[in-house]
Amino acid sequence: MVTANRNFWLGCALWGYKEWVGELFPAGSRSAQFLKLYGERFTAVEGNTTFYSVPDAKTIARWATDTPAGFQFCPKFPKFVTHAGNLQPGISAALQFIEQMQGLGDRLGPLFIQLPPRYSPAQWDDLTAFLTALTPAGVEIALEVRHLEWFQAPHRDRLNALLTQLQMGRVLLDTRPIYEVPDDPQLMAERKKPRVPVDFSITAPFTLIRYISHPDWAMNQPFVADWIPVIAQALQAGDRIYSFVHCPVEARSPANARQLQQLLTSQGVVLPPLPWEQLQPEPTQLSFL
Repeated sequence: MVTANRNFWLGCALWGYKEWVGELFPAGSRSAQFLKLYGERFTAVEGNTTFYSVPDAKTIARWATDTPAGFQFCPKFPKFVTHAGNLQPGISAALQFIEQMQGLGDRLGPLFIQLPPRYSPAQWDDLTAFLTALTPAGVEIALEVRHLEWFQAPHRDRLNALLTQLQMGRVLLDTRPIYEVPDDPQLMAERKKPRVPVDFSITAPFTLIRYISHPDWAMNQPFVADWIPVIAQALQAGDRIYSFVHCPVEARSPANARQLQQLLTSQGVVLPPLPWEQLQPEPTQLSFL
């Protein structure tokens, strides 16, 4: 269920990062408070944690109660389903994962499937059977592909047609800000993002955007400019956008996400207010000399 009068959600890949304390979160915040504090600042989270470990029902219920009405989780399918070779053997596990995520109730946004770079159009029949098997589950699903052939004709058009037919979204990944720049923002990153062409295809009434930002916001300007008309047109058409801002320097992700919101608004894109902007600043402690 989606909250009325909202069609744009914004957040990061995760809700808890210790270096956000003192910046995104108040000084002294504890890890147990991170999700609640995050939900008071952003409207969605990518839910990357489910890729590595599927939480139990108690944990999922706590996630729902720790977040405000209208907040959306977009959980990633676990890697034992998507990264173990062909997808069809994982249909049962995928359906079980979908059922488990129902514990989020109205906090559940679209789930997304991320395929590894080795998964190519040569596995078309396997992909078609897998996605078709998930459609009766009654949830919204988006797909991210990484093999370079998926971005070339005829595979690109064939994939978009299938997703449109199944009413599944496309995860639009933009890694240009960390590759088409003079420096190497991933120098100290543990995991490198794939270098793939950006694709602006919208195949369903909802779309997930994963924007891999440069730590220096100024370096993002030419790339973000491409997204302004895409997001504006999608929202005008009544589509929903879930936008997630990453950064190789994770400490910069929240600030860059906030910059994206402010830039879109400054360009006339009508967006719901970011909860972060509604927070009262913490009172400063007076010093007595």
